[in-house]
Amino acid sequence: MKTRFPLSLATQDDLPAIVDIYNSTIASRQVTADLEPVTVASRQPWFDSHQRLDRPLWVLRDTFSVGQPVAGWMSFSDFHPRAAYAGTVEVSVYLREDYRGQRLGTLLLHAAVEQARQIGAHTLIGLVFGHNQPSLALFERFGFTRWGSLPQVAELDGVSRDLVYVGKRIG
Repeated sequence: MKTRFPLSLATQDDLPAIVDIYNSTIASRQVTADLEPVTVASRQPWFDSHQRLDRPLWVLRDTFSVGQPVAGWMSFSDFHPRAAYAGTVEVSVYLREDYRGQRLGTLLLHAAVEQARQIGAHTLIGLVFGHNQPSLALFERFGFTRWGSLPQVAELDGVSRDLVYVGKRIG
């Protein structure tokens, strides 16, 4: 049986859709500390850094829709550049606006936990704004716990916001 939302490694052709999804989260002030939309060109170095087998970028496609649009994406990024932190990765999950609320975040985070073991990661870290209750709840459902909080480190439209570190040891 064909799955509607297969996960695959992102290709260069996916970058515009990845950027569109990312940019769609900026206005909400819930997900990212970017205040203005980013460009495909500005995200190219980030994309290139995710072409490593140990720091992949995946896309979730809707194979039941015309053109098989990218419904969401997930990435692993370096937590810290020093060698002793190589087994700790930051996981990011983003969904296209019209696919939110369909449990696809659950699908992506489940895949992240499974894929992390395959790339040799032993610890997953998420950075989530303290006021982003849906994302905090998603991570908590997967056994992530709050490992720290940086109070009022982000300024979003004149409102100081906390950044919460959630983590999970997986191996």
